Amino acid sequence: MTGFWTRMAGRGPDEVVIAGVPVGPGSRVRLRPRAQADVFDLVLDGRVAVVESVEQDDEGAFHIAVTLDDDPGRDLGEARLPGHRFFYSAEEIEPLGGQDGRPAPGRVLVAGIGNVFLGDDGFGVEVARHLAGQAGVAGMEVVDFGIRGMDLAYALQRDYTGVVFVDAAPRGLAPGTLTVLEPDLPDGDGASVETHGMDPVQVLRLARQLGRLPARVRVVCCEPASVEEDPFELSAPVRAMVGEAAGLVKSLVMEMIAESATPDARDPAPTVR
Repeated sequence: MTGFWTRMAGRGPDEVVIAGVPVGPGSRVRLRPRAQADVFDLVLDGRVAVVESVEQDDEGAFHIAVTLDDDPGRDLGEARLPGHRFFYSAEEIEPLGGQDGRPAPGRVLVAGIGNVFLGDDGFGVEVARHLAGQAGVAGMEVVDFGIRGMDLAYALQRDYTGVVFVDAAPRGLAPGTLTVLEPDLPDGDGASVETHGMDPVQVLRLARQLGRLPARVRVVCCEPASVEEDPFELSAPVRAMVGEAAGLVKSLVMEMIAESATPDARDPAPTVR
């Protein structure tokens, strides 16, 4: 069994063409197991699933990793845990979806991060709460991660087309100044994340090691005035920027989703016959 998972570990192309239809992360497919050899083949025959990734084994064969569309534990499959994630050959799935068969417009994760017990460090958490109370943007998912770096790294294994971190970060500017950064992720392995700590760069490096990193990453930073122990209290200049930051986040999300829906000039997907 260990050898099987090792062979399945190689990520393949972004998408493959099956029966003339591009299939990649986010595509909806119908399962048609050929073997009908065990209970899973019988139970899953005809079920609708969502493609999580395209994998390529050491012999060059493509395998489509899917999670069931109606599985209440689908998030476990997206986190690559066995029992909620299944592999099928291209011959065992029927592409479904939109007019051209491509995946639906992407999802973007908005991650509010920070420690609410350290004054302005709780800025990202407050922005996440603010967004949760507003009308959302289609495809935007807002989560208050606080200081749960490991949880965030695993969440990034799902089929998000982009992620927006919201955080407080001292950059030598006037308190309350908002900045949008595009992280330059350093090379190298050995990333570790504190169980109860949050370093966006380390989280991104760990997510990359786990196997997947969204194509688009932005960080919305706010210059703090104070990060001393002052539970649940933001300074006046930082609190005044919560609403503006929420609007900025929405704009970034809409931009990412629009970009994900626009065909790019990449190499054509392999065709599986």
